[in-house]
This record gives sequence, C-alpha cells and structure tokens, in this order.
Amino acid sequence: MSAESAAGSGISLEHVTFDCADAAGLAGFWARVMGREVDAGGNEYFATVNKHGAGTALMFLQVPEPRTGKNRLHLDLATRNWSDEVDRLVGLGAKRLDEYDEYGAHWITLADPEGNLFDLAEIR
Repeated sequence: MSAESAAGSGISLEHVTFDCADAAGLAGFWARVMGREVDAGGNEYFATVNKHGAGTALMFLQVPEPRTGKNRLHLDLATRNWSDEVDRLVGLGAKRLDEYDEYGAHWITLADPEGNLFDLAEIR
C-alpha cells in the first residue's frame, strides 16, 4: 500500500440512501428506529435523518418504480437489549423475517415498512 493510499483518499461516507415510495414516511420510521428526528424540510419526495449530526446520515428519495428482489446492501444494527429492541422495531412497523444464531453471532433479519431488509444483532 502506498503512503498516499494509507493516508486515505479524503472520501467520507455522507449518506446511506434509500429509494422509496414515501420519503417522509420511511424517514419517520428510521428516525424512530435510531432515536432521532426527521430533519427539517422533509416531504414525501425527499427527507433526511441526522444530516447535521455526528455519524452517517440517512437520505430518502421518492422514486417511481417499486423495489423488486432482495436488497444487495443492508444495514446491520446491534444492541445489548436485543429482545426489547426487536419488539420495539416490530411495534414501529418492521416485519420479522428470520432469526439466526451462527458464526458466533445472534441476529434477526427484519424488513422496514417498504420491504427494505435490515439486521439487528445481539451484543453478547
């Protein structure tokens, strides 16, 4: 690895972007999941969560076509209060899909209200 590449490229991860049918609605779900607020100015076409906070922001963009097939990219979340958080997420509108206990990890795969898959792992 060259010294230049070891020093970094100056690129940072700015947003994780979701194409969706209702930007404000899906942003509201994810804001509640993450314990945040939808940023000011959000609407059914465009919304963000945590745009000016620490860490990576989530962006939601309305697109005309529906989601098809399995996500090729998904969020992996983790918590020490696993069963309570699973119940909370389902109460917010997530759908339980499958649970795994392998590779030394325990997690559940869920779908958000628009069918985007995500995982919640238990911190043991």
